[in-house]
Amino acid sequence: MPLNRRTFLESSVAVGAGAALTAGAVAPAEAHERRPKPAKRYSFTVMGTTDLHGNVFNWDYFTDREFDDKAHNDVGLAKISTLVDQVRAAKGRRNTLLIDAGDTIQGTQLSYYYAKVDPITKAGGPVHPMAQAMNAIGYDAAALGNHEFNYGIPVLRKFEEQCDFPLLGANALDAKTLRPAFPPYSMHRMRTPHGRDVKVAVLGLTNPGIAIWDKANVSGRMVFPGLEEQAAKWVPKLRSMGADVVVVSAHSGSSGTSSYGDQLPHVENAAGLVAEQVPGIDAILVGHAHTEIPEYRVRNKETGKDVVLSEPLKWGQRLTLFDFDLVWEKGRWVVEKVGAQVLNSNTVAEDPEITGLLADEHTKVVAYVNQVIGTSTAVMTTADAPWKDEPIIDLINVVQTETVRAALAGGAYADLPVLSQASCFSRTARIPAGRITIKDAAGLYPFENTMEARLMTGAQLKEYLEYSAKYYVRTPAGAPVDTAKLTNADGTPDYNYDAVSGLTYEIDIAKPAGARIVNLAFEGAPVDPAAKFVLAVNNYRASGGGAFPHVANAPQLWANSDEIRNTIIQWVQAKGTVDPGLFASVDWRLTRDGVPVF
Repeated sequence: MPLNRRTFLESSVAVGAGAALTAGAVAPAEAHERRPKPAKRYSFTVMGTTDLHGNVFNWDYFTDREFDDKAHNDVGLAKISTLVDQVRAAKGRRNTLLIDAGDTIQGTQLSYYYAKVDPITKAGGPVHPMAQAMNAIGYDAAALGNHEFNYGIPVLRKFEEQCDFPLLGANALDAKTLRPAFPPYSMHRMRTPHGRDVKVAVLGLTNPGIAIWDKANVSGRMVFPGLEEQAAKWVPKLRSMGADVVVVSAHSGSSGTSSYGDQLPHVENAAGLVAEQVPGIDAILVGHAHTEIPEYRVRNKETGKDVVLSEPLKWGQRLTLFDFDLVWEKGRWVVEKVGAQVLNSNTVAEDPEITGLLADEHTKVVAYVNQVIGTSTAVMTTADAPWKDEPIIDLINVVQTETVRAALAGGAYADLPVLSQASCFSRTARIPAGRITIKDAAGLYPFENTMEARLMTGAQLKEYLEYSAKYYVRTPAGAPVDTAKLTNADGTPDYNYDAVSGLTYEIDIAKPAGARIVNLAFEGAPVDPAAKFVLAVNNYRASGGGAFPHVANAPQLWANSDEIRNTIIQWVQAKGTVDPGLFASVDWRLTRDGVPVF
């Protein structure tokens, strides 16, 4: 209809009448009760890894082939990267954070190579493969683990410098000033569609056991107070700084226990205690214990609210997802709901961007571990070592015994007998007949332990062996023996069972723990409780790891800064040929009422 003065006036009147009707003739219910606006909500996800231990590729450098285990787990940051990309695609990149709970730069020959063989600390040195991979994936923060200190503070500081994200440690303090030696926390802003950002604080806590496990590297330089104490100090500060969400990344298990007894007044696995005792925490990424905890809720004693914990196993086998739902209430963001789950890295392929980025480093390390260092006259394996005195464990002990004996030669303790402790760290370690490579020796001793010599009495050694023998499940005489159920009593790991060479003894598994060591002898005569012996022992055990009696307080006669693994490699290189016939002997055996089990 053409618009003229008349039609314009008519349409204007109609619009005005409609407006008047709308304003004055509203339905009675709507006149008194307007519909409330829907609440503002926002969701985001924090992804987490822990205990990566130098794993980038799905590769086992100790066997020189693709990693596999009984559960068909996969490992490595290349797998994690694929999972992270999938989560970011589903949630939106800006709605995610990626953090880690520590133990990053130790554990594989890849990480060892760039700490010791081609160190990142040398002038113009390489960038650590873990820094390269984590930078490429886009980590936002990582807590310090105890194994970060294994190679010394200079290596750790260089790694920190190479990372595009902060290494957090609120309870890693400078020994002189008692101020944080690393950033205690990081603050992250999550952009929402509703105007105000969500502020997410990540508080990093590390393990107080560093003070004893890496005493040589940190003594006089750093101290490590308890996690609960430092969390109670920092969480209120983070809240006062405007944090809407507080996530703790803790290199500490959730069990509330310690593996080193009373050597320190702080709990080793304290994540659950932190959740229970410190108000204001929404979630804790748990590390250190190498267990899989998809979701574990702990009620905070003060607030009555649940804190959600999750631990994504180890080595990049799992990725934790913390899903947060927030609602806008009274002018601030409030956490409405938190849930956690883990994703399995064996469900995806490696990210070619990450494998391509570090292909050269991987090739170098593969060539390194395949270097031949000597020959062996026989095959030696750890397959039966958890219940039999096997030559492959004798190899560790003879190397340690000879090394300590040489170190003490000519001194005040030169005439004392030298004993040695060793554990079966891996049930798949193998020294082949023929050529021995670095990877063979490294597979026998996968930890970065160093060696010490401690002075102990016959009585103390008897108690030490009794404590070690609790590893076996009590099995009555005459009952069938199933090796699959014989060991690891009460959760004791293989690395906390010590065989001691230089003595002969029986372990009567029909008897209760604490009363199993029978016929303890030295050179064919019963051990005199007052006699003095030198024990060659790794630094973890000497520092109280495993809570073995007496050894942590025993006088230290000598200590070495080189890894036991390297000492074994050098020993093989010096000998040229390893002949177990020259050192293997059956010093201990399992019995029941005097009858050998095997």
